[in-house]
Amino acid sequence: MEEILQRFAALAAPAESPDSSLSAALLPAAAPAAPFSPTGSGRGATEDRRPLPASAASAFSSSAAPAQTARSNGTTRAHDETPADLFVALIDCLRPRDADDTESARRSLQALCFLLGERPALRAGMRSAIRELSQSHRHSELYAASGILPNTGFFSEAFRRIGHKLLPDVPDPGLLRSVLRRVFHRPDDFRWVSGAGEDAWLHVVDALRFGEDAAAAPSATPPRAHGEMQHSLRVVSTWIAALGSESELLRLIPSLADAATAQSHQSPFIAQNGELLAYLDRLARGPSGEGLAADADDRHLRVLLDQCRDVIARVRRRAARQGASIRLTYHLQRLEQLIGRAEQLLDIVTVWHADPSGHSAQAPIVRLFMQRVADECQRDALRPHWRQNVELLSLRVTENAGHHGEHYITETRGEYLAMARSAMIGGFIIAFMACIKLVLAKAGMPPATGALAFCLNYGLGFCLIHILHGAVATKQPAMTANAIAARISQSGGKVRDIEALTALIASTVRSQIVAILGNIGVAIPLAAFLAIAFVTVTGTPLADADKSMHLLEEQSLIKSGAVFYAAIAGVCLFLAGLISGYFDNYAAYNRIPERLLQLAWPRRLLGEARMQRVARYIGDNLGALAGNLTFGFLLGGTTIIGVLFGLPLDIRHVAFSSAFIGIATVGTGFAPDAWTLVWAVLGVVAIGTANLLVSFALALNVALRARQVSDAQWRLIGASLARHLARQPRDFFLPPKARAPHET
Repeated sequence: MEEILQRFAALAAPAESPDSSLSAALLPAAAPAAPFSPTGSGRGATEDRRPLPASAASAFSSSAAPAQTARSNGTTRAHDETPADLFVALIDCLRPRDADDTESARRSLQALCFLLGERPALRAGMRSAIRELSQSHRHSELYAASGILPNTGFFSEAFRRIGHKLLPDVPDPGLLRSVLRRVFHRPDDFRWVSGAGEDAWLHVVDALRFGEDAAAAPSATPPRAHGEMQHSLRVVSTWIAALGSESELLRLIPSLADAATAQSHQSPFIAQNGELLAYLDRLARGPSGEGLAADADDRHLRVLLDQCRDVIARVRRRAARQGASIRLTYHLQRLEQLIGRAEQLLDIVTVWHADPSGHSAQAPIVRLFMQRVADECQRDALRPHWRQNVELLSLRVTENAGHHGEHYITETRGEYLAMARSAMIGGFIIAFMACIKLVLAKAGMPPATGALAFCLNYGLGFCLIHILHGAVATKQPAMTANAIAARISQSGGKVRDIEALTALIASTVRSQIVAILGNIGVAIPLAAFLAIAFVTVTGTPLADADKSMHLLEEQSLIKSGAVFYAAIAGVCLFLAGLISGYFDNYAAYNRIPERLLQLAWPRRLLGEARMQRVARYIGDNLGALAGNLTFGFLLGGTTIIGVLFGLPLDIRHVAFSSAFIGIATVGTGFAPDAWTLVWAVLGVVAIGTANLLVSFALALNVALRARQVSDAQWRLIGASLARHLARQPRDFFLPPKARAPHET
């Protein structure tokens, strides 16, 4: 490390000038420092500073003997090096082998502070390199654009990040941002930079003693970085004003487009831009170092920025009711980033103007540096980009699913019996669907045609179940998980709320159980009856003895991959739940019912009253119908995809598997092999469990992430659930007892 610092000194020696300060670079000038101490560093004894480890101090002290030789070598090498080259070498020396080893990073920074504090020539050389980089590179892109989503849109930015991962971008050598990228070139550098802590980097600033240059050559001219930050503030403020007038926001809050009147205020997005320009103009006219006059402070500007945040919160609330889109989510994310950046730059500019020495601005500038390192290291990361921008859409989609999921949770005895009746309707239709599937399989259709027929059988059948207000047990978890997640995010850790949520989960479990029993309780005997009717009418069995044994073995727990195939069906159930929520969001966002009412010919054909009911039904049920149809196509198309690609793909659904057992029992003359039947029944139990658990776990995970529910809340729920199961196990399996007539 000392050899690198000597190369800094050698590079600066020919061009050393007294006109240097941290303000002239990126960081402001500190007050003249006392002799450097790793524990005090001239910033006051009240601050907590980590002392340099004895091993590090002795190591660098022992290397001081051959300093003259190393300096001469450094002088020779410096002629071919630039300040950026030396900073790359310095950070490579400071960088720990493990990016999460923050203690090693902190020790390395302390060692750097020790060397800079003990060797005036070394710190003067490093200050000169910082000054040269500052004066020869543009700053504004680093301050205004780094870490801010571009205006190209979500998918364009995602494709850009993928493309730059495959084929890196060519940096602009004239940008300070490019220098930062080159110096911190590893994607995980931000972890040790942030992990070392703000205090450790402030040690480095103190050790450089920028006050020495400021004391040697005081200057009334504002440093370049100060002007670059003011320019960046103007750019950021203009972007906020433009983005706050986007049509996506105006659709949800039309008043943002109104001009200021005596009855209403101007849009805060536009008002903040005018206020910022006026504020910077007042700063330019006022003297530095004397504080701000009452009419020149930034309080009004900060109020306007807070109002911008309030508008964003209102937009999110309205989007939850009226529909969201990827584009809207992207705009809101970018707006929040710009407002945060404006406040960050405003903090620095205001403090810097009040204290031209720059000592007070060191901490916010160090925070800016650490955040820009993190932004540049993650500039091509796809996962954070996806997570940040699908949050609102995921929340909207899962909330739609959650609203439907509440209908599948029974809290009273009457609701429990109603769920049983709905499940019996579902089981009735599923028995016919299972028989139709076997008939289609016997038709000998080409693979693609057969797959389409299976898809339509499943999809239209599930839609019919929905229209007739029936219930398919395995479709419930993907819906109920979202309703549970919504309650979890609202509980806030309060014991009363958590107990109520535990009761909700118990209600959900018993609702699933009665739905499964209702499905299979009707599907098995009805499928057997239909198999008997089929052979009676046609003279040929729906499934002969060999086919019947094959059906039983396909459901067997030990003779097939039934559990794996059931897990695939669980994934299909989860995807169908998301698609259902997406189309509900689509109907609300695009105002589908209102647009249907604009069609003239359906109103003439059906009449105004009927058309109103049709539009209302589509608005309320578009998601459910689309989800059911999609689920049918997923079930019917999985097998053919496996055949086309030679993959072991198939599906097992508990209701259909149980119906196939009824058909197979008839096909074997009511005398199937006992053990084969037992393993098939156990397989149906495992299939149902896999269907439920996989779809529920996936849906709950998405819902929790969309609501940013913490793990701590989930652990509280788990403990409460275990206590409830131990105290009142009946709640998980049976409906509440009927109340006596005198009870209320």
